Amino acid sequence: MNSESSVVAKQTDAVSDTESQSLRTRDQLAPADHLEILRQLYLARYFDVRLIKEKRRGRLRGTLYSSHNQEAILVGTLFGLRPDDWISPIHRDMPAFFLKDMRSGWNNPDRKGMSVAEVCAQVWGKEASPIRARDNWSHIGSLDKGIIYSTSMLAATIPVAAGVAFAFKLDGQDSVVLTYNGEGATARGDFHEGINFAAIHKLPLITIIENNQWAYGTPVELECPTEDVADRAKGYDIPGLIADGQDVLDVYDKTMWAVERARRGRGPSIIECKTFRAYGHGDHDDDRAMRYRDAEEIERGRSRDPISVYKRYLVEAQLLSAEEADRHTPENRDALQVTDDDFPPEVIAALKEAVEFAVSSPLPEAEEAFRWVFAEDAE
Repeated sequence: MNSESSVVAKQTDAVSDTESQSLRTRDQLAPADHLEILRQLYLARYFDVRLIKEKRRGRLRGTLYSSHNQEAILVGTLFGLRPDDWISPIHRDMPAFFLKDMRSGWNNPDRKGMSVAEVCAQVWGKEASPIRARDNWSHIGSLDKGIIYSTSMLAATIPVAAGVAFAFKLDGQDSVVLTYNGEGATARGDFHEGINFAAIHKLPLITIIENNQWAYGTPVELECPTEDVADRAKGYDIPGLIADGQDVLDVYDKTMWAVERARRGRGPSIIECKTFRAYGHGDHDDDRAMRYRDAEEIERGRSRDPISVYKRYLVEAQLLSAEEADRHTPENRDALQVTDDDFPPEVIAALKEAVEFAVSSPLPEAEEAFRWVFAEDAE
């Protein structure tokens, strides 16, 4: 994994010296913003931990796609967005559905993001889920919340997101669209078609590439012929930025630079966030992943936990005392090793309420299986 210094050095190749000076949007964050970012990192991690434990207890069916060790990408890309911006998450981005516009207040019913309870209802396949139990995990979205419905075919939503961005441009809106994909998705045809269309029409589309080094069981060197996936941006004459995916503020800075550029009508960008997938592709792949990835690679890839990286920054910046930083310590440990004492009480309470809501919610009536299949009367 690239060091932070090499990430910054390579990044400046994509932008002019003048533009690169505006990359430190973090300097505009208030102390309360920094502490909220930390809370959101804790929440994203605990969502993952809680669901893994629920699955082990036999209270949850289906496949889990862990975001463990990649939380800085989700929090860093979403924290600075406006409520009217749109996102297109993928299967490893479940916290994104409730992190969107969470800056407006965790319990604010008017915010443009899903509640944690709605997302849990989706995972448990209950009536209260956004698609009323027609699928589980990440195949959800919301036109009202500005979330494009996700599919299993990564990169397939990029042309859709480009269409949403095109509508913004035609309507004279300065809203932006963020899409999320793994590095393997950049080898697909719809990635090229969507980015090419966005580049030609200078659409406000930012494509976040979560380069966690593995596309299922395929290593990155067999997915992309260049060292950096962001180099693909050169073919479209758009910026290709590289962010340290373990550093939430580096992700935030690069994202906000691309977002403000898009708002000014200057078109799309690609941001490659270098990270590492903590577990298998899904929990069905965990044992196999221990064989196609050796222990040394896993240890090295997980050595810089995004929570510990950010807490170290907060302590050095005197935004958090060392005692406060040590009060909750879920970082650098597997999901089954941590306990509720390792997380802030408000994070535990938020998930507890959401899980209880999902478990107690009813299943939809069987007759609903025919709903939304054929055209229905407006009545």
